[in-house]
Amino acid sequence: MLFKVIFEDEQILVVDKPAGLVVNRSETNRQETLQDQLVDYFKLGHDLGIGDRAGIVHRLDRETSGVLVVAKTQKAFDFLQKQFKDRKIKKEYVALVHGFVKEKTGSVVGDIGRIGRFGKFGVVDEGRESRTDYEVQEYYQHRLLGVGPLQELTKSRVRYLQNHAKDYTLLHLFPKTGRTHQVRVHLKSIGHSVVSDTLYAPAKLLKFDKTWCPRLFLHAQKIEFENLKHRQVVFEAQLPYDLIKAQANLNLLPDV
Repeated sequence: MLFKVIFEDEQILVVDKPAGLVVNRSETNRQETLQDQLVDYFKLGHDLGIGDRAGIVHRLDRETSGVLVVAKTQKAFDFLQKQFKDRKIKKEYVALVHGFVKEKTGSVVGDIGRIGRFGKFGVVDEGRESRTDYEVQEYYQHRLLGVGPLQELTKSRVRYLQNHAKDYTLLHLFPKTGRTHQVRVHLKSIGHSVVSDTLYAPAKLLKFDKTWCPRLFLHAQKIEFENLKHRQVVFEAQLPYDLIKAQANLNLLPDV
């Protein structure tokens, strides 16, 4: 699961991170990380000089694919980090969620904090201020309901899936803050969990999701920021094949 290089100059590296690759090293993770890969990559002739972070300025969840920016110098690291702190960097995600999101545009505002001891987060009173804007792109219905994996299920289970798992919305999301699991938590909080979200989708839906979409349908598609030449730059990572393949299980609707 090697990253793909989208852009590189003397100051920054922009990569397309594959799903399943953890970004940062940690004591609890024994698998290769993006940080490990970056250390190896920069050994090919680059002197990173950013301490133990390998130039990583921001993160993506393990199962989230997409565009990620890495600093190659301390100057670039500090410059980008300040833009994140000042909320000047624009990010755009693509997500497929359960149900029809009726409002074509909107914002989810809710303070996010940790819940329990198992790596989950939620909208809680004592959480940190968070906001995610969204735009509806398309509506879908699942084309396989009533056949395929449903044939071996009980009638009550089939009825549940037909009532709760046939409708989907493709969203573009614009997080204005950068909390852990922010997009996933906000979507769950409004009743539209991301497809194949092992932490936040209801268990009954998740089991069916996994039959046609093996991983989280969340992709960091675009990032925009100011480079060290004080020009606005935009970088994109195309929707990966595994999500395109999963999307082929759905029928596009004209509207709802």
